[in-house]
Amino acid sequence: MSGIRVPVISQIVSLAIKKGSGDMSPFVRKAAALAIPKCYRLDPNTSPQLLEYLSALLGDKQYYVAGAAVKAFMEICPERIDLVHKHYRSLVKKLVDMDEWSQLATLRLMSIYSRKCFPKRTRRVRKTNGVQAFYEDEEEGEEEETVEVVQVLDPDLELLLKSIKPLLQSRNSAVVVAVARCYVNLATPEYISTAIGPLIALLRGPQDIQHIALYNIVSVCITRPEEFVKYASHFLVHSTDPPQIWELKLELLTLIFPHCDAHIKSLILNELEHFSRSSDQELVREALGAIGRCAQSDARTSARCLRLLLNQITSLDGNLVAESLTVIRHLIQQDPGSHTNTVIRLAKNLDTATNSRARATIIWLIGEFAGINGENNIAPDVLRILAKGFADEAEQVKLQIVLLAAKVYLHHLNRSDVSIEVKKPTSTVPHDHLPIEGFAEMDESNNLDPSQQPEPEHPIASLWNYILLLARYDTSYDLRDRTRLYKTLLAVPSSTQLASLMLLAPKPAPHTPSPSESRTGFTLGSASLVVGGDGGLHGLRGYEALPKWIEAGKEPDPSLRESDTTKLEYNEKRVIPAGDRLDSAIKDSGLSSSPSKTNGVGAGGKKKTLDDWLAEDEVEEEDNNVDEDEDDEDEDDEDEDDEDESEGSDDESSDVSEEEGEDSDDDNEHDRLVK
Repeated sequence: MSGIRVPVISQIVSLAIKKGSGDMSPFVRKAAALAIPKCYRLDPNTSPQLLEYLSALLGDKQYYVAGAAVKAFMEICPERIDLVHKHYRSLVKKLVDMDEWSQLATLRLMSIYSRKCFPKRTRRVRKTNGVQAFYEDEEEGEEEETVEVVQVLDPDLELLLKSIKPLLQSRNSAVVVAVARCYVNLATPEYISTAIGPLIALLRGPQDIQHIALYNIVSVCITRPEEFVKYASHFLVHSTDPPQIWELKLELLTLIFPHCDAHIKSLILNELEHFSRSSDQELVREALGAIGRCAQSDARTSARCLRLLLNQITSLDGNLVAESLTVIRHLIQQDPGSHTNTVIRLAKNLDTATNSRARATIIWLIGEFAGINGENNIAPDVLRILAKGFADEAEQVKLQIVLLAAKVYLHHLNRSDVSIEVKKPTSTVPHDHLPIEGFAEMDESNNLDPSQQPEPEHPIASLWNYILLLARYDTSYDLRDRTRLYKTLLAVPSSTQLASLMLLAPKPAPHTPSPSESRTGFTLGSASLVVGGDGGLHGLRGYEALPKWIEAGKEPDPSLRESDTTKLEYNEKRVIPAGDRLDSAIKDSGLSSSPSKTNGVGAGGKKKTLDDWLAEDEVEEEDNNVDEDEDDEDEDDEDEDDEDESEGSDDESSDVSEEEGEDSDDDNEHDRLVK
């Protein structure tokens, strides 16, 4: 009836829910709890009545009724935490017996309740890291005291955390993830460690469950990678894994890489080296990115990682080469002084590199090393070669060529210490006798002494001017604007401080984040965690993050969670569950089960002996004999009653015949008198 979407019958549905919530059958009460959200959607004005019924159903003794009530509560009034206070402990105890859907709703409710009612308290614990002497006469080692901040759990919160621990063995993967979410958001590190094993066990399931489980594992691994080191073998890529699974597995391998020992590190690098030679180009790119992240996290393995990456720059796939060079550039920036030969090797590959992004990366690296070794640097010669094919390059390559020219020219100016000599005139010529421009200057230049003729322009300055001329007539607006900026910066050779600050400033070493870094703010088990950045900054529509921890001193009184053991007085308006009615009726009537119905257990809870069984059989036989005797006596009584009835009927018939005889005599006497 609650499924009929007619608002007119909302009051009838509400009345039916009221009767159903007090029914003796728990299944009827469960149906009434499930009908509450439907009635609320029909008519929100029935909310006060429904909340009254819901409050009673939350305290029901049957776990499946309470689970249905929790689901209804989370749909219509999840903010009414005051209704949960008195039922908190009973719900926690029933949580293990509920069905999976009710467990998910209850775990969500308990996470919100814990954040709003239990403040996060911490305390400082001092720990001594001293070495005790083996012999008494030896001196003890120096003790170092360290202060560690430890979280203090509320007793009711600890009751919840201990009660949901068996659910980690649930057959439902969603329940396992929900328990892990509670531990990550509410518990101490000890509880989180217990949830990691069941999360890893989900990888044995189907591929769709593996996919969702890996997202949750990555989210936990970002904050606690050392806990997953012992499960490194579970993250190795299989030949049957689809792309969405091996991407997450490679990310997990890079997250745990800096926390592994030398053997596991070698194993991970061997795996990545194998996948870098795969025929699947997407897998090769992910493997190269993983190698770069491993090299950034552990400097001791950077040489091996760089060697693996340099083997890929001769590949025929331009995108693959570009990806390799990007990772190589990040590694070189971490320690520029030790990679001069690497840059020279990359410069030799400019003739064979065809991808524009790869060529731009190499040119940028050459520009960063343009100031090393002074005149013996390869940057001017590389610039000379690139200037020949400037017009045929892509736009991003042209931008890097202009930047390289600016850096080379700036280094040249800083080395040469150019001083501008201002020529002063020796004699003043009247304005009327000024020579005609053009031919007069040619005559003066021809009359100059050979010693006074200007020196030839330096090749680097000529290259700079040539590049400026090429970029001046290019079709790209961005290229022309940047060229004008560099030209203005280097227009005054004696003032290069601003240009040096802009072009030659040291660049910080880039750090490549993990691909799932943007998902760390979402809670475990949510769809926004899987979708990630595609769902927006705040997740998908309808996503609700857990509330923040309540401040100490503002939490509700813990006495509200105390169960009321006093006898409830009768109240006509109060809805009493049917289970309570049945229990009270049995107690009032004083009924007790007979010894024969205790299934072999005596009244005192002890097992029956053979004598008890025989005595019980004798009692039953005597009872049967007594019943038979009573039946015989009843039959005799019935026979006597039948005889009495027959005699009575004979007497009545004789009386009737006598009366008839008397009547006939009276009639004869009357006739005689008349005659």
